[in-house]
This record gives sequence, structure tokens and C-alpha cells, in this order.
Amino acid sequence: MSNVRERIEWLRKEIRRHEYLYYVLAQPEISDFAFDRLMAELKALEAAHPELVTPDSPTQRVGGAVLDELPQVRHEIPMLSLDNSYNEGELAEWYGRVVRALGRKPDHLVAELKIDGVSLSLIYENGVLVRAVTRGNGEVGEEVTTNAKTIPTIPLRLPEELPLVEVRGEVYMPRPVFLELNRRRREEGEEPFANPRNATAGSIRLLDSRECARRGLRFFAYQIPRIQGKELHYHSEALELLAQWGFATNPGWRRCPDLPCVHAFVEEWGQKRKSLAFDIDGVVVKVDNLAEQQALGATSKFPRWAVAYKYPPEGERTRVKNIVVQVGRTGTLTPVAELEPVRLAGTTVTRATLHNADEVARLDVRVGDTVWVEKGGDVIPKVVAVDISARPEGAERFAMPERCPVCGTPVVREAGEVAIRCPNTSCPAVQKARLLHFCSRAGMDIQGLGEQRVVQLLQAGMLSDPASLWDLDWDRLAALPSWGEKSAENLKKQLEDARTRPLWRLLVALGIRHVGERAAKLLASRFGSLSALAQARQEELEAIEGIGPTIAESVVRFFASEEGKEFVRRLQERGIDPRETPEKPAGPAPLSGLSFVITGTLSRPREQVAALLEAAGAQVSESVSRKTSYLIVGQNPGSKLNKAQSLGVPVLDEEQLRRLLSEKGVAW
Repeated sequence: MSNVRERIEWLRKEIRRHEYLYYVLAQPEISDFAFDRLMAELKALEAAHPELVTPDSPTQRVGGAVLDELPQVRHEIPMLSLDNSYNEGELAEWYGRVVRALGRKPDHLVAELKIDGVSLSLIYENGVLVRAVTRGNGEVGEEVTTNAKTIPTIPLRLPEELPLVEVRGEVYMPRPVFLELNRRRREEGEEPFANPRNATAGSIRLLDSRECARRGLRFFAYQIPRIQGKELHYHSEALELLAQWGFATNPGWRRCPDLPCVHAFVEEWGQKRKSLAFDIDGVVVKVDNLAEQQALGATSKFPRWAVAYKYPPEGERTRVKNIVVQVGRTGTLTPVAELEPVRLAGTTVTRATLHNADEVARLDVRVGDTVWVEKGGDVIPKVVAVDISARPEGAERFAMPERCPVCGTPVVREAGEVAIRCPNTSCPAVQKARLLHFCSRAGMDIQGLGEQRVVQLLQAGMLSDPASLWDLDWDRLAALPSWGEKSAENLKKQLEDARTRPLWRLLVALGIRHVGERAAKLLASRFGSLSALAQARQEELEAIEGIGPTIAESVVRFFASEEGKEFVRRLQERGIDPRETPEKPAGPAPLSGLSFVITGTLSRPREQVAALLEAAGAQVSESVSRKTSYLIVGQNPGSKLNKAQSLGVPVLDEEQLRRLLSEKGVAW
């Protein structure tokens, strides 16, 4: 008995720890599957030894705490989580419990997709949205009303002015929006989010509702737990009413007479889930009759009238041979899994990113683990789940190093950041990555300097920073292995040509955090030189459309730092100081004064379309605002279309754009 008691206490302590990491810090260490198994073991032990059950056990409540930064609101009806099933047998066990409790088969069941997002409760009084509250710990949640009002799929007013209505649903981030968000974060030097759910959880709890609005969140309504002034008898009736009221409801939900119908639904959407524009991790099955739901009731943690069927993780299975840590140009440490080779999307994959320390902890991936690997929309292989049951005995939890694996400098983690960094700007790994970025096609476009050659020149002591490229000893370079006079001459010509690169390319190459191509072009056009930009105040930068506070602060910090000043000085001394000299058209630019935003896939690359518009005098922005003249829409448009429609911004498809350009005398 003492061993059982010790195991139960350990499980409770471990589950509480994981609940705190997940709900409070938003930094989970293990997968949902692993957490569910811990909870299942605790439930089984407590069921076998009911005398050991305590009121504070995680099985007796909906776990998790809430943040202090947001107002806390108590739910009138607790927002319970769902019990899970992982196969038809476990689903049948749940159905059997329902039948036994009712003394007969339930009237009907409803099957819905289980959206992988964040639960939200909406309160409407007299038809007007007055409060939005996250699930929190199930009893108390965080009020996020201002943020919720930025989500276009949440009606601010219902068509019926009922005294009180509570609507519950799931906030989520569509995959295209998530991929675009991560693309922008990478361009701006920010760490990408690991998955849409993590991005959603962080976005809905932002203190700045303007930033939340830019995140492109969406909402699916799935329940009406309270309503005054109208009677409902079935859950399916509530879903139909929600759709009539203008809510987006769970697509494909089905009213099923029996369990075989549910099995068919699970199978159907298991095959179709990859085609969805959002993530699902299973199917929710509910008793349809609300009176039967009332009769079945709930435990302190789960409603007895509903259950979740969890799909297995997607991707291919392979084994982790090792976990290594790479150091990037900003000093960011990135863990990477070295894998046994596996075929994935037509290629052989031997390495997969683990993103950051938080994601390694959330997955709890260890050397020797069997994992699922998939390619995301950005085509970068990543580990998405761990098969805990296949873990070899003695596998140790991976910990990020406390010192840089390359130079040995103690690493740092700034408050509020995911990234762990090496602060040593002279770190060989940082120097290498900075040089590669500076020479890359996105930067100064200096060809002939790949990773092997950069490492060779660093090891030979011929390079230290990008400015030292113009100090190379050409005779010494030609004498190095694999070089020769011809290769040295080619590089010399590339470096001479680089002197005439436009200012925006140099701004990208400098590696200023958050400054990608779009921001660099705006800054170059506005200030025209490094010296002028270095003198700019933050408020001047923020006044430029497309340059927000984050970019402005980063630019000011870079040029104010001793390192930034020294870097710019060394470049200027070597004649690397381009000036912006835009060509002035003979007459007024045909699209002068117009602002365009592009979304979706067009018949030619979006970069080409943007260049065409800019050459004709237009401004092309990344985000839609009231100042936007037109939104150009291609196939599969993202959240920008909804934003434009909500602001009344005119929308042009490709044919309409061609007609507009023709009228303005601009050749397509």
C-alpha cells in the first residue's frame, strides 16, 4: 500500500506541475498524449483505492491557474474539460456507461470536430456582447473581452435581444494565418511559434488588443450552456441556432442515431483532416438530448454526456539518435534532433528542428525516443509528438546547455522571450552565421562564400566581421586550399559590385532584429543613408506606415549601441555606405498616392506584382488598414480579406487589377 500511496502522490505532484506550466506559463513540457496518460494512471489508482482520494487531487477538479495580469471572472457554469478515448473500444466503453446511466440508449448523438485551440465563453445581455472569458482553471477564467471583439467570427450583437445568452466555443488560428505570422516573425528576427495552438493561446491573452487584431484569430461556436427567453431541447438545435445568429459553427458536425454512425464520422474526418484550414486533434461526441445531458450530469472534472476521440499524431515515425544545439547569428540556441533516416514528402530526412527550449520541454523528447516527424507548411521538418510507450529505459530528459556549446559563454534568456541566447558577439558560431546572413541572397547577395569557405576563412584568421571582407589579402586567399587566383578574383569582383548594392539590402544584411526586406525598403526610402537613419528618433520611425513600435525600438537600439556604431563605422571606412537615389519619373507616377495589400496566390509571384505597383508609384504594405486603397486577392486568400471587408476596403481580383492598371496606363 505504501508504494501505491507514494506513486499517487508523485503523480499528483507531477500533474500539478504540468498544469502550471501549461495554463500559467504557457510553456508545457510534455505532449497532450503524455499528460493524458499520467492522468489516466492516477484515475485508475484512485479508482482501485478510493480511500486514498483527496479533495485536492487533480482528478477532483479542472486543473490550472490563471494569470494575474488580466481580470479574473468566475464561470456561472464550470467549463469542464473532456475525458479522452483513443480507439473504438474506449469510445464504446463511454457509450456503455451512458446507456447504463440512462437505462436505455440515448435519443441521438452529435459528432463534431475537436478544434485544437483555446476555449472561450461569451456572455450576451439583451443581445449585446458584454464579456468574454477564457476557460482558465474551469472555475475562474481571464476576461479578454476587448481581444474577443477583434475576432471577426464573433458577433458583437445577436439578432435576438434575449435577456441572457452564454455561447461557448473555440478560438483558433487558421493554418495560412499561422504560416504568414511565422514568416513575418522570421523576417523580423523573431522566434517562430511552434504551432497554431500556442500562437492562439498567446494571442488571445495579449494586453494590446491591436496586436491581437493583427493575429487573425477565428472562433467556432459549439455550445449554448445558458439561455433566457427561449427554450432549447437538443444540442443540435443549439448549433443550428448559433449558425442562424451568424456564428461560425463546427463544419461537418453530424447528428448520429448510433455509435456506428459516429465511427464513420471519425474515419471520414481522419482522412480529410489535412485538407482543413485549421488544426483538429480529434472528434467530440455528445449526447444530443439536453434533458439526457442533465440526467447524466458530470464528475468534478468531466461531463458524463460527452467524450473526446483523439486522433494519433500525423507524420512518419523514426528514432532520435541525438539532440544537438545550433547557434544562430543573433546568438539564439536552437535544438535540433538528429534522426534515423525517414522518407517524408518525397525526401529523406535526417534532422528536424525542435524550435526552442520550451518546445523540447513540451514534447519531452529524449535521445532514443520514437517520434513522429512531419513537414510543416514552411517545408521545415519538425518533431510533432513522442511515443512515450516506446521510450527506452533510462532515457534522460534533455536540458538546454547553460553555456554556449561553441564558445562556452553563459547563455541568457531575456524576460518575456522564448529564445535562449549566447551574448558573446565574438562567438565563432555567431560570427559565421552573421557573415553568412550578410552575404546571403536576402542580404548583400555576395556569391562564392558558402558555409565551408566562411568557416575556412574564420579559422585562418582572415575574417572577423562582415566589414573585414574588404580587408582580405588576395594573394594569401588565392594560396588557400580549394581557392586559386580565379576564385579569389571572382570574390574580389563580387565585393566590388556589392559597393553599389541599394541601401535596403545593406539594412537587411546588418542583421537588425525585426528588420526584414519590407521594413528595410521603407527605411531606406525615408532616410536615404545610414547616417540619417542612425540619427532618427523612435517617434519618427513609428510615423512611417508599416514601421511599428517593435521595429522602431530595435532600429534605435542598434544604432545607439557601441557594437552597432562600430559595425557601421567599419563599413563606411571601407566605402560601404550606399545612398538612396530613387529615380524620379518624368511626370506624376500613375499610381502615386495609392496603397495596395496583396493576399493569396496570383498568376505570377507576389514579389513581382509588388515591384510592378511600386515602380508605378504605389505603396505596397503587409497589413490592411483604413488607409489601404485596394486589397488584391488571389486564390486561397488569408485573413486580410476579412479585415478589408470589415473596414470597407475595396477588393480587386487579378482581372480587376489588370483593368485598373490598364486605365492608369501601366502595362501588366
